[in-house]
Amino acid sequence: MIGVYFSGTGNTRHCLEYLLKLLDGNAMTYSIENETATSAIQSNDEIVFAYPVYYSYLPKIVYDFINNNSAFWKGKKVLIIATMGLFSGDGAGCGARLFKKYGAKILGGLHIKMPDCIGDVKLLKKSLDENRKIVMKADEKIEIAAKQMLNGKYPKNGLSFASRLIGLFGQRLYFRKKTKRYYDGVKADSAKCVACGLCVSICPMNNIEVKNGTVNFNGKCTMCYRCFSNCPKQAITLIGKKVYEQCKFEKY
Repeated sequence: MIGVYFSGTGNTRHCLEYLLKLLDGNAMTYSIENETATSAIQSNDEIVFAYPVYYSYLPKIVYDFINNNSAFWKGKKVLIIATMGLFSGDGAGCGARLFKKYGAKILGGLHIKMPDCIGDVKLLKKSLDENRKIVMKADEKIEIAAKQMLNGKYPKNGLSFASRLIGLFGQRLYFRKKTKRYYDGVKADSAKCVACGLCVSICPMNNIEVKNGTVNFNGKCTMCYRCFSNCPKQAITLIGKKVYEQCKFEKY
């Protein structure tokens, strides 16, 4: 068993690593950004695949990774972890349908609520204490799921037809275009930005570059909020126009 993940601000990575620690302390985890992930997938039959849910769908980088490696999924046994800030309906189901298309067997799906990473929309923000309580509840859910899985019973969150309808009519029908293509609306406030280059080094899409002391975005953002949350000058925004909170994994 191995774990494969994409994580923008650390929430999804934590959930995957904690579950694998409870299931198999020796299991390795691989980010899809790491070139070794594909060889690890080919060498293992059972995979826990984890990703955050955006607008009740997969981040574009995750969708592309699954599609671009379609030949590797046949015969694999996949458990899906989908993390979310509010809800997704069928967050795990979206990945499951794609994996099944390429011949994988879906063992189950686990939905885990984590602190929301969208830091430029005030409505979604919670206090540090509230976020830590969310993480505590998430860990409790992971512990329960791990016990069940060790007894051969896998969670089925987000895999039913009813869940698919909730995901479709809850968000995806209205916001699918936001994740269907890469996002091109990232902005850097020139009055705040000092062109330090940190955002360039941590972007999973290699979407950012510094030219003549100015940060430029190349229209291929997967909306992970990593650059936003790590900018030392709070100069970057994605959806909103103002930074309310820079979001990183908040362990209690």
